[in-house]
Amino acid sequence: MAYSIISALQNQQKRANSTEDKLITYILKHPRQAGELTIQELAEASKVSTASISRFVKKIGYDSYRDFSVALASFANSNPPVDLFGEIADSDNTQAIARKVFSGAKNALDATLNHCSAELLDQAAQILMGAQRIGFFGIGGSSIVAFNAYHKFLRTPLDVISHPDYDIQLMQAVKLKPRDAAVVISHSGRNEDTLLIAQQLKKNGVPLIAITSFADAPLAKLADIVLLSLAEEVNFRSESMSSLIAQITIIDTLFTMIGSQMPKQTQGVVDTLRNVIEETRTQ
Repeated sequence: MAYSIISALQNQQKRANSTEDKLITYILKHPRQAGELTIQELAEASKVSTASISRFVKKIGYDSYRDFSVALASFANSNPPVDLFGEIADSDNTQAIARKVFSGAKNALDATLNHCSAELLDQAAQILMGAQRIGFFGIGGSSIVAFNAYHKFLRTPLDVISHPDYDIQLMQAVKLKPRDAAVVISHSGRNEDTLLIAQQLKKNGVPLIAITSFADAPLAKLADIVLLSLAEEVNFRSESMSSLIAQITIIDTLFTMIGSQMPKQTQGVVDTLRNVIEETRTQ
């Protein structure tokens, strides 16, 4: 879906330099016009050099300015609702709040799917299936995603580890080896504790899959594979809950891919777990 380009621009603006901020502000105010401009015309309109524009579009994940402008034009032509990315206002009633929250979640899923290539998903799945042990790591809100991943992957024949306590996560990271694999989740990709875990994993030579919202984040630069979860933050959220939904859906996708490629083994594990859990229930 075309909404991913707007999510990428809005996410990037949170830590853009003055030149990037000027460019992003112009594009967000005039998405339709910007999508029709050549790089030279956009440079003149936004008062930013063509070299800066070229560097910026690559920074947010586009191979060329042409790819960027096509995505922007596609967004403009899709006629998105005006308040799709709007803040929740004090005057909003229950229906308006629900609509904005659900729209934000849908946008996150559409944007993430659009930016998450089948090739990257295949590579990530192959790394996980070839690993002797898989560690899922996340701090704060991302720990919810990490433990959700652990809970799901227990239903596969793969050996998985995770823990909500940071110190234990760090110890687990120390023990993983090159034959293992790790999935590190962080919305910002800049949390110092998360980066310490990622750095330890890289020091050990562990293949690292990062799930984050920023392609240029320090975590992304450490990772072998980056799966972007794109979402628009709204007020009342210190960390985007829509991004959390997108991250969980990435995990669901990897789980489903692996289950479909190891159907008999996965079904055997699922049946065994189901039988054991059934024994814990009263008649």
